[in-house]
Amino acid sequence: MTTIDIPGDSPFGLANLPYGVFSTPGTAPRVGVRVTDWVVDLAQALGDEVFAAPSLNPFMAQGPRRWAEVRERVTELVSGRIPDGAVHPVGGVRMHLPFEVGDFVDFYASEHHAANLGRLFRPGSSPLMPNWRHLPVGYHGRAGTVVVSGTDVRRPCGQLKPPDADAPVFGPSRRLDIEAELGFVVGAGSAPGSPVRCDDFAAHVFGAVLVNDWSARDIQSWEYVPLGPFLGKSFATSVSAWVVPLAALEAARVKTPPQDPEPLPYLRENEPWGLDVELSVRWNGQEVSRPPYREMYWSPAQMLAHMTVNGAHVRTGDLYASGTISGPERDQRGAFIELTWNGREPLEVNGTPRGFLEDGDEVVITATAPAPGGGRIGFGEVRGRVLPALAGERD
Repeated sequence: MTTIDIPGDSPFGLANLPYGVFSTPGTAPRVGVRVTDWVVDLAQALGDEVFAAPSLNPFMAQGPRRWAEVRERVTELVSGRIPDGAVHPVGGVRMHLPFEVGDFVDFYASEHHAANLGRLFRPGSSPLMPNWRHLPVGYHGRAGTVVVSGTDVRRPCGQLKPPDADAPVFGPSRRLDIEAELGFVVGAGSAPGSPVRCDDFAAHVFGAVLVNDWSARDIQSWEYVPLGPFLGKSFATSVSAWVVPLAALEAARVKTPPQDPEPLPYLRENEPWGLDVELSVRWNGQEVSRPPYREMYWSPAQMLAHMTVNGAHVRTGDLYASGTISGPERDQRGAFIELTWNGREPLEVNGTPRGFLEDGDEVVITATAPAPGGGRIGFGEVRGRVLPALAGERD
C-alpha cells in the first residue's frame, strides 16, 4: 500500500482533487485524480470500471449525487493507504483530452474586453453593442478542434483583406492571438425543449477547465460580417488536462458586478455569483497579464440559462467558455489584441517588441482560486506552441 504526503498549501490537495484522463507507457487511457504531484488511477484504486473509460463522460453522466459520493470516497482514499500500482508521478504519465466534447459554445461575457474591442474598432461610437447588457452574447464553435494542453497549434490560413487592399488574398494569418478563458463542462444533460434555470446550474455542470481560444484576428475581421466568427476561431481551442470539480470552487464564489439594466426574468439568479479565479498568461516564459475572472459581467449560470432558453438541450461533455477574461487594468487583459491595442502599442517580450504571435512562440495560461480556510487551489495549465503554416497553404 502507498501513502501520499499532502502539504496543507498544495494547490492540488484535498480541497481540489481534479479529474483527468492519463496513460502510462503501454497502457490505455483511463481516469485519474491529481493529488499534489501524483496521479491516482481510480479504476484500480476504487475498483470501479466507470473510471477505466478513456474519458470522463460515463462518470459525469451519472449526475451530481454520484459526483458527491465519489468525491467523498476519493478524499478518504487519498488521505489513507492507496493500493500499490495505483499511484503514478505526474511527470511519468501522458495526459489526454479529459472528456469527449459534445458541443462547444464560446461567450463574450467580459464587459472590459467587449468595451476595449468596441473602442478599437468603432471609435466615436458606443463601445458596447445595444444588446450586450441584455444577454450573454455567444456563438457555436467546433468541438472537433478542441485539444488538450500541450498540443501544438498550426498557424491557420484563410482569406485576408488588408484595409488598403481592393480584394482579399489567401495566406497564413499574420495576426494570430490568444484568448484566456474559463470553460464549464456539462456533466448531466438536460431534456430537449426544457430550458435550464439559472438556479439549476449545479444539477448539470460538473466542473471547470482553463481555455485558450486561439484566434486569427485578420481572418476574423474579414469574414465576421454578418454572421460572426467562423474560420478565424474554429482551427484550435486548447483546454487544460484537469477538470476542477464544481465542489472545489465553493470557496471561490463571489458576487457578480452590478448588472444594469436588470436582466430579463430567465437570467435572474436568487443569489448571483461569479468566481474569484486569478489567471496568469505567459508569453515565451514572460508573464504579460493576470486576468481576473471575478470581473466577468455575465455569470456561469446566466450563460447556461441563455444557451438553453430556446429549448436547446445540453449533453454530457458539452463545453461552454466565458470568452476572453479581462479586467479594468492594462495588465489584466486576456488577449494580445487588447494588450497591444491591435499591435499599435507593442509589448516588450524578452526584450523584443511584439504585437501578435510568431512561429515557435509558446503561451502558457495558469490559474488559481481560493481554497476553504485559506490557500489556493490550482487548475494546472493550458499550454500551446505555434507551428508554421503548412507549406502548401502559404499561397
